Amino acid sequence: MPGVDSEKVIEIKNLSKKFKNILAVDGLDINVFRGDVFGFLGPNGAGKSTTIRMLVSLIFPSNGEIKIFGKSLNENKNFILKRIGAIVEKPDFYKTLTAFKNLEILGRLSGCDTSKKRIMEILDVVGLADRAKSKVKTYSHGMKQRLGIAQALIHDPELIILDEPTTGLDPQGMKDIRDLILHLSSELKKTIFLSSHILHEVQLVANRMIIINKGKKIVEGSVNDLLNAKSLEVEIKVDDAGKSEEILKSCKPELKVNQLNEITLKLSVAENEIPELNKILVDAGRQVFSIVPKNSLEEYFLDLTEKDGNVHNN
Repeated sequence: MPGVDSEKVIEIKNLSKKFKNILAVDGLDINVFRGDVFGFLGPNGAGKSTTIRMLVSLIFPSNGEIKIFGKSLNENKNFILKRIGAIVEKPDFYKTLTAFKNLEILGRLSGCDTSKKRIMEILDVVGLADRAKSKVKTYSHGMKQRLGIAQALIHDPELIILDEPTTGLDPQGMKDIRDLILHLSSELKKTIFLSSHILHEVQLVANRMIIINKGKKIVEGSVNDLLNAKSLEVEIKVDDAGKSEEILKSCKPELKVNQLNEITLKLSVAENEIPELNKILVDAGRQVFSIVPKNSLEEYFLDLTEKDGNVHNN
């Protein structure tokens, strides 16, 4: 995971937003530090998009304070927004123009460097350099998402805000976006604020996260600390599920293992125990084809709310 220092890039205090009788965001506190890939998680309707729209000044808070780069967003909007790149909802383009031309037009509107070298550099970062001269209407959904991130990078921002960037993507498209996020963080040293309702997706790229529901914080902290403290539901595909179940139960009697079919086992296990289970099976001569976490955010959220209601902070 990327290194993180103590400088707060985003500091949100007691943030609330009310639409008539609906309290969409309710007293939210968030701290995002420079170098974070920060996961902003919650079920659909939890208040994530409303919070992001406040972060980029599309709507105004009913109460509370937003500081970005140490300055009040309300008092320093232009200064702050010039240093932010964002995808809010679905990115949009001139579909009959090429990717290159779309970025060139946006760059000119933003007063950015629109040289061929700069635009091709950005397209290369998002893996679209070879399709620079293709019209956007020929792009797949995943390619449009990556072009949207290129659009957010045109002015070389310090902070990138992504609202559900993997929505509607196939597994390869989701992997492409994950790899791009990691590249932006580790190689280009960007701070990333990543909204999603898919816990597993965020787990693969984020170092810190917050989960909200009904506009309130449920849990916040280091991804590793939070997820290692809880059992994951995993599915293991092997050459022989029956024999593999016997092996695991003999070595780990406390494990709850269910055989789903001839090649698939389902079990609950702490994340840091997964490598050991894999080794046990391989050393016993079994072939392990995959180990896939199956926890959804909803399952994780329900597990938290079944506890005594305490809010965890790390």
